[in-house]
Amino acid sequence: MSTKVSDHVLERLREWGVEHVFGYPGDGINGLLAAWGRADNEPRFIQSRHEEMSAFQAVGYAKFSGRLGVCTATSGPGAIHLLNGLYDAKLDHVPVLAIVGQTHRTAMGGSYQQEVDLHSLYKDVASDFVETVTVPEQLPNVLDRAIRTAYARRCPTAVIIPGDVQELDYSAPTHEFKMVPSSLDRSSWTAVPSEESLRRAAEILNAGDKVAILVGQGAAGARAEVERVAEMLGAGVAKALLGKDALSDELPYVTGSIGLLGTRPSYELMRDCDTLLTIGSSFPYSQFLPEFGKARGVQIDIDPHMVGMRYPYEVNLVGDARATLQRLIPMLDADRGERDWYETVCDNVTRWRDVMEGRAGQSADPINPEYVAHVLDPLLPSDAIVSSDSGSTANWYARHLTMRSGMRGSLSGTLATMGCGVPYAIGAKFAHPDRPAIALVGDGAMQMNGMAELITAAKYRDLWEDPRLIVAVWNNQDLNQVTWEMRAMEGAPSFLPSQQLPDVQYAAFARSLGLTGIRVEKPQDVEAGWRAGLEADGPAVIEFLTDPAVPPVPPHATWDQLEATAASILKGDADSASMVKQGFKAKMQEFFPGRERK
Repeated sequence: MSTKVSDHVLERLREWGVEHVFGYPGDGINGLLAAWGRADNEPRFIQSRHEEMSAFQAVGYAKFSGRLGVCTATSGPGAIHLLNGLYDAKLDHVPVLAIVGQTHRTAMGGSYQQEVDLHSLYKDVASDFVETVTVPEQLPNVLDRAIRTAYARRCPTAVIIPGDVQELDYSAPTHEFKMVPSSLDRSSWTAVPSEESLRRAAEILNAGDKVAILVGQGAAGARAEVERVAEMLGAGVAKALLGKDALSDELPYVTGSIGLLGTRPSYELMRDCDTLLTIGSSFPYSQFLPEFGKARGVQIDIDPHMVGMRYPYEVNLVGDARATLQRLIPMLDADRGERDWYETVCDNVTRWRDVMEGRAGQSADPINPEYVAHVLDPLLPSDAIVSSDSGSTANWYARHLTMRSGMRGSLSGTLATMGCGVPYAIGAKFAHPDRPAIALVGDGAMQMNGMAELITAAKYRDLWEDPRLIVAVWNNQDLNQVTWEMRAMEGAPSFLPSQQLPDVQYAAFARSLGLTGIRVEKPQDVEAGWRAGLEADGPAVIEFLTDPAVPPVPPHATWDQLEATAASILKGDADSASMVKQGFKAKMQEFFPGRERK
């Protein structure tokens, strides 16, 4: 039997070490699907409920494995559905390859069914590499370049293959004019900055008395080096959300997340420092960085396209974080003398933890959403992989979970798209089938697409060595993050027709699929609910009925801002009976003890 183009595509993926492809079938990829049948499903085809979920699963797989995530979809609507997940990969710098079908070449330009100009559609999301295969001899070069580019530039790439091309006999490129042969190897490489730029960076860092370090996901491979630099400089370390698992929160000088969803000590660290070292982060909110002119800055990033932004850094070091820090450390002054700044940072962290415990312990109707995350924190297995969806749950993920060494965690950092939490966790289970995965999801994101992906979890549960995939749903019947943004930014009460959600029985739906389903309605049952989910012998949904009146207030908010928010709510939000009954200002005082009036 002759080898078809579709057979060669799967063979080449196997040669690249691809073990899973996340996708959804359609006649635009019938040739590939037939090839999967001939290849005994290697690499394994993972069927989602929707192509967007396939892309998210590929992103989650890539984030938690460090390997290429691959997704596939049919022509037209299938290719369109992939886009949101691929943009998530693009904005969070994740290597993902999309293999997309297209209508037959004979029908192109004829307004044929499901004919979409895929090059135009994909030219932004896959701007680093998108190509259509029109003859067999383009392979393997097109596929190899797409994979190498995705790895090297940490981005999504796309290969479009018309249906009739998939069915052609494969013939390799020859040693002739206008043929482009290819090679498989992808040797590792490390970028390092010049010696002169390292010395300039060291001079700035050594001169600082109050050094702050900001790390992102690009620092994840340099944990030991970041710790060494922080200890030498007596620095505090704040983390962008994508870098939450880059350094252990158990270190006394780690101030936690930064930004609107961040912590008070991270805000104080940036407010009061005189020197800033940013490692592997493109954190976008400059208002949470030091005031311009108040602190000198050094940046380390492997991507020259991403340096020199966000803050007026004096030195931009282009290089791998680990290799760069290894060369920088011998140039740093280890004898810092006074440690007042370091002690202040550590004291701020200790005080914040007390505040967070107090906030989690406040009463709410029926359950304080912060308490749900706070109770989970000490119960997290040491090898847990945690995904958070976008929404108010991301606040509790950012502030209440202690990311310990060996744990992993992520969310949609830059795109901040809803609907990624559950498919991320499913992707994590295929990346690490021997580890528990936990998705933290709001009821809005769960209704958007999380419920359908429970079917995917049920379908593949037997493939995972550790069968635990826990989906925790904060059920408050409100699109809570947007509700609070309207109040804080627009001075408007909740617009119920857009914000109010129907009450769905998530746990019951899980049980209908043969999964564990737990509904928690009272604070005293929260810990038991978490334990039951973590002890389940397969995927589990834990549904917590939480209070939408608990505010995810940013760490820098003043009392004037809080009171203005309260006034806007009480002015027109007559339907929020529980908030009016409890008194919003009093509730703010409970949740933010000691907040100064400015």
